[in-house]
Amino acid sequence: MSDLSDVNEPETWAEHMAIAARHPRRAELVVGLSFLLATLSVFVLGWIYTQNGQPQIEGMMLFVLFGGIGFGMAAWGKWLMPKGPFVEEREVLTSETNQERFSETFQRGRVAVEGRRSFLLKMFIGVNGLMGAILLFPLRSLTDKGPKAGGPLYTTQWKAGALVVDEENRPVHISTLDVGGSLTVFPHGYTDATDDQTLLVRAATTPVAPPGRPDLEKWSPAGYLAFSKVCTHAGCPVGQYEAQFQKLLCPCHESTFDVLDGAAVVFGPAPRPLPQLPLMMDDNGYLRARAGYGEPIGPGFWSRGG
Repeated sequence: MSDLSDVNEPETWAEHMAIAARHPRRAELVVGLSFLLATLSVFVLGWIYTQNGQPQIEGMMLFVLFGGIGFGMAAWGKWLMPKGPFVEEREVLTSETNQERFSETFQRGRVAVEGRRSFLLKMFIGVNGLMGAILLFPLRSLTDKGPKAGGPLYTTQWKAGALVVDEENRPVHISTLDVGGSLTVFPHGYTDATDDQTLLVRAATTPVAPPGRPDLEKWSPAGYLAFSKVCTHAGCPVGQYEAQFQKLLCPCHESTFDVLDGAAVVFGPAPRPLPQLPLMMDDNGYLRARAGYGEPIGPGFWSRGG
């Protein structure tokens, strides 16, 4: 802390009121760009959210938002604030000359902080206001008017007529599997989409259907059945097919599903059957989806409804 006698010297006060930046305009530009970047990230974040969201991009925008505000504040404090030190106590300025110089120095400091940087202050307030508003968006999802988080969970890339292919993107022919065989398949062009992975099994040589649902025989040409490979319990891949017992087993928590009963749960914590993909055979003997999944695949989520 400086000696009071030194603090009251006009030259010392001028030094204390000075800022650290050698080029104030450049420092203001850096701070302004930081706040501007944070502001833009708020708008991008809001737009992504209204489009049912994309977690990776939303996370990136939040990083830019908080990073921009934090860097801007740090830069402002480091380069644009008076260096000090400051004390409240001071001796009475008895000299009229010292009083005038002190007043001039104080005025220059006030102008520097409140005048030239008032725009930065408005930007700072604005971006924080926008950030507060954007953080209220998730509350809208609790109402029927707001977008539902996880909207893409309702659908997959399986559409009516989608060609069934294996992991090498090769079409699956009606003769590909023998009875008792199984294969992980995808819609053509989406072999990297894990949500679309489907377990194809051949349970018989003729169409099969769950008890009491003969209308579903058309979903299983030549005994082929297709079920979502994403477990309805915790989302693990249901990859084990026990052909002898016509059961599908999830290795994570041992949920077991009955292939001949619409993948109904016969053991384990899974709360519901695996969704079944309706199949059909085209004129060339290749398997295609008759339609997409009729219900969301995977574990339940809070906005599923019903």
